Amino acid sequence: MAEAYIYDAVRSPRGKGRSGGSLHEVTSAKLSADMLNALKTRNDLDGHAVEDVIWGNVTQVGEQGGCLARTAVLASELDESIPGVSINRFCASGLEAVNMAANQIRGGAGNAYIAGGVEMMGRVPMGSDGAAVAADPTVAMKVYFVPQGISSDIIATEYGFTRDDADALAVRSQQRAKTAWDEGRFRNSIIEIKDINGLTILDHDEYMRPETDMQALGSLEPSFSELGETTPGFDRIALMKYPHLERIEHIHHAGNSSGITDGAAAVLLGSKAYGERNGLKPRARIVGTAKIGTDPTIMLTGPVPVTRKILAENGLEIADIDLFEVNEAFASVVLRFMQAFDVDPDVVNVNGGAIAMGHPLGATGAVILGTLLDEIERADMETGLATLCIGSGMGVATVIERV
Repeated sequence: MAEAYIYDAVRSPRGKGRSGGSLHEVTSAKLSADMLNALKTRNDLDGHAVEDVIWGNVTQVGEQGGCLARTAVLASELDESIPGVSINRFCASGLEAVNMAANQIRGGAGNAYIAGGVEMMGRVPMGSDGAAVAADPTVAMKVYFVPQGISSDIIATEYGFTRDDADALAVRSQQRAKTAWDEGRFRNSIIEIKDINGLTILDHDEYMRPETDMQALGSLEPSFSELGETTPGFDRIALMKYPHLERIEHIHHAGNSSGITDGAAAVLLGSKAYGERNGLKPRARIVGTAKIGTDPTIMLTGPVPVTRKILAENGLEIADIDLFEVNEAFASVVLRFMQAFDVDPDVVNVNGGAIAMGHPLGATGAVILGTLLDEIERADMETGLATLCIGSGMGVATVIERV
């Protein structure tokens, strides 16, 4: 089996996902094309230099529908001979795209791919594509469906995390993100987004609130208590599935949950021969990839079993991993990961995460993989693991090794 290497990784700044956000004027195709063009320019690639573009985006309707991956290729400076395929594994779509590309290379189906994803949440609202798991009663009743916010609170209740635990993690995320930006830790990967006149629209993650403290977060009302306790009574549904719980503790709010943002990210992957032929130096090797299905009601615990799976399949122990990126969809997701593996918080999301900088759904997996790669290099480490929880109960993970 051939090895798959990461040669480059880029991302856009994350804009606030609303009409007043800096990236609101930018379409999904344009932002995606910007990422493809950045990889082409930075690596002096020929327009036909990759086999395919595998692109994640979650809400595949409107301007994000119709195989956005192919549209992005056509909107970019890549050659029209490069195809594109859009994928949707919910919040892990960007990382799953990378994993698919890596495994194509490892299996001999092409020497190079661009993979990543996009989500313009301010232009294409989350959930506007519908969801059978929620809307079809024959499925929803079977799986005891509840919204993700309720799931995050079930995790907190089941595993004993308090509001203070979640808020402390959120404050730490904000502080770390500020330090990372102040010290230029993202400089190598950020692509400034410009308008048609060449003027910069956004060059930083604008969702950040570095002044956040425990007192400010303490004033926020729980976001999901009303959803859980009133019609249709999702708490009651959850307690039918988990009758050992007396009640659901609602600890999550806007300040300790991921932000709604716009953004895109892309990764250039190839074989060793590809790099040699194009004069490129690999930055990391893909050690392994994994995905798993989990309980669809509690839904967001996937990072734990998928990490166990990827470690076992690659003959690794948790102590063999130097650095972790665990997507901060909700604070309890990261708290559960650290609890399950007894991982030191000092090696988890060291540059902040989605609570501070936002979670552009289809892009985030590729974003955190690029962040992991940059930090491994900066801190002179060897191995890293990126993982995300996923709607409907799944998990995805990737282990990389610095070259």
